[in-house]
Amino acid sequence: MLDRRDKLSKERSHVLQRMQGLFSILLVGLLVGMPGLGAAGHDQHHIAAAGQHGGDAHAHHRKAVAVEDGYTQSVRSYAVPDITVTTQDGHATSLVDLLDEDGPILLNFIFTSCTTICPVMTATFSQVHHLLGEDADGVRMISISIDPEYDTPARLSKYASRHGAGESWSFLTGKQSEIVQIQRAFDAYRGSKMNHIPIMLMRRSQSEPWLRIEGFPTASQVVKHYRELGFQ
Repeated sequence: MLDRRDKLSKERSHVLQRMQGLFSILLVGLLVGMPGLGAAGHDQHHIAAAGQHGGDAHAHHRKAVAVEDGYTQSVRSYAVPDITVTTQDGHATSLVDLLDEDGPILLNFIFTSCTTICPVMTATFSQVHHLLGEDADGVRMISISIDPEYDTPARLSKYASRHGAGESWSFLTGKQSEIVQIQRAFDAYRGSKMNHIPIMLMRRSQSEPWLRIEGFPTASQVVKHYRELGFQ
């Protein structure tokens, strides 16, 4: 009975990864070659920004995904600002205190009304949690909204539920100016929520630097990097 359950679990994980890969390919095509299918606000932003990229409204997306395996990685150190943020449960907490808790952390930037890269990044987080199995309970996941004026704790709570987020996955919001400050601290600010890029940050402990991943790694690739940091 257990063998059958293990087999079904592995098959489900494999299907999820294949679906994510196909969705990522379709999404990249949407971002770099099919602007007519994007949301109106997204398109208007890119048209206005085209001049900043030599006429290519999607240059920042290409930079993130036009690499081997669909992503790049680097090791970075960041000075985290002492800012109060609010969780999806309405609990106010210090970002410094939240990140200073020892243990592994995965962090990204999203917003709930995003229909392009955010669903992919959120799905990846969800699949990573599934693939880690028993180890998942020791990993804290943090998603920071870059649209705090819209993303109230109530909206973040619904978003978290929709994506099956467990207790170890926090969704954060706050004041607009302070969320921008947080983005700047992690070199994630690009002037507008419509100009955001896919970033995932991973850290083994508070005394170590961050592994910065830009692009669309699969959940299996994220877990691989997690293991390479020294976790079994």
